[in-house]
Amino acid sequence: MINRDNITVIGAEDEERLIGYTLVIKETVRKKKHCASIVVGVHKDYRGMGVGGQLLQAVLAWANHQAIMRIELTVVSENEAALALYKKIGFEVEGVKRRSLLMDGEYYDEYYMGKLF
Repeated sequence: MINRDNITVIGAEDEERLIGYTLVIKETVRKKKHCASIVVGVHKDYRGMGVGGQLLQAVLAWANHQAIMRIELTVVSENEAALALYKKIGFEVEGVKRRSLLMDGEYYDEYYMGKLF
């Protein structure tokens, strides 16, 4: 775990390399100090093996100690595995950012998700 003011990075490693990470960005504006945004990445060879779930559990434990009451994230609407994991952990879809990503010449929607404590 790396802590820098309002940014925390939680990593997962195998014997040789980094296999996943979660970047947590804690809000600094007074009215939003109870909120944090996260970005999660898991190496393609380790998806479906519980790495993402372990990283999210670490984020939830961190949030509990930081008095965070809301965590936000976005996920590509077609990423069914990630969407299922986030819902399992308690995140809810709060909105859709239509055509917000351009990948390989195609536009994709993102779901805006949040979890309250």
